[in-house]
Amino acid sequence: MRFAAYEHQRRHRVAVVEDDGTLLPLPGVTSLTALLSEVGGLPGLLAAGAAALDAPPGPHVSEVRLLPPLQPVSVRDFVTFEEHVEGVRRSVQSAVGVPEQWYAAPTFYFTNPHALYGPHDDVPVPPGSMVLDFELEVAAVIGREGRDLTPEQARDHIVGYTVFNDWSARDLQSAEMKVGLGPCKGKDTATTLGPYLVTSDELDRYRDDEGFLRLALTAEVNGEVVGRDLLSNMSWTFEEMVAYASRGTRVMPGDVLGSGTCGNGGCLAELWGVRGEQSPPPLKPGDTVTLTVEGIGTVSNTVVPGADPVPLPTGRRRPRERA
Repeated sequence: MRFAAYEHQRRHRVAVVEDDGTLLPLPGVTSLTALLSEVGGLPGLLAAGAAALDAPPGPHVSEVRLLPPLQPVSVRDFVTFEEHVEGVRRSVQSAVGVPEQWYAAPTFYFTNPHALYGPHDDVPVPPGSMVLDFELEVAAVIGREGRDLTPEQARDHIVGYTVFNDWSARDLQSAEMKVGLGPCKGKDTATTLGPYLVTSDELDRYRDDEGFLRLALTAEVNGEVVGRDLLSNMSWTFEEMVAYASRGTRVMPGDVLGSGTCGNGGCLAELWGVRGEQSPPPLKPGDTVTLTVEGIGTVSNTVVPGADPVPLPTGRRRPRERA
């Protein structure tokens, strides 16, 4: 089952999406995040969706503004593709290879849940950036609270998946990572989610013997394909990622966990690292990035000018007085 959040006639609604694109609104539901908290997992979400099948049909997806399918409680972004790590480390950090520590656990950082854009929204250039990049990912969405989960238990906590574009200001990212903390403002301005939340049962047919989802991934800039990969090239399954995220803490309904950027052109920085030059060039206003994930859908966003940075002083070199 596919769920969409949308804006139509100044109202926000949540709906089941039929195969022909007709939206079937869920009566009284305006937030998929709130619904996930109420229904307690995939069976409850499917039951809520089934109730909408008998309701009067709503508009077609082409007649509405699609929103991010949910407003996440938190967003963890992982780094699970070796090929991406190799290329970006060359490009952003001037380093070679994959650190041995990377293989020890599925590393992630927390990104901004308040900077979300819908699947067809314009995306602004981050203030002060001249080197904007996209990142093609898939995100798992948590449907049930859990703590210290095993990977086997974690499967029942994943309610569905959506396309995830982690927009990245590579110049800001490269500078701030020298401090040994981050990324922060390099990843803070925009994340695209959409077009739908596809429930996990819909994608079981793509699962291989190791538990990976063998989904084709394609990235285009201005209609030209720049990247292709398979989601099954991840080094950890989503269940393993959820288990690690829940270690010593809780995952909650509405949490989003990004796969990390795929390889073979899943972002421009990887290609820059491989080619030794910025080819294709960084994104600029007017460029359109289109990301497609088999079984889930397509998001397509056009870059627009952003705000100028508000001037701030550099850090003070303090005299360190103690009295």
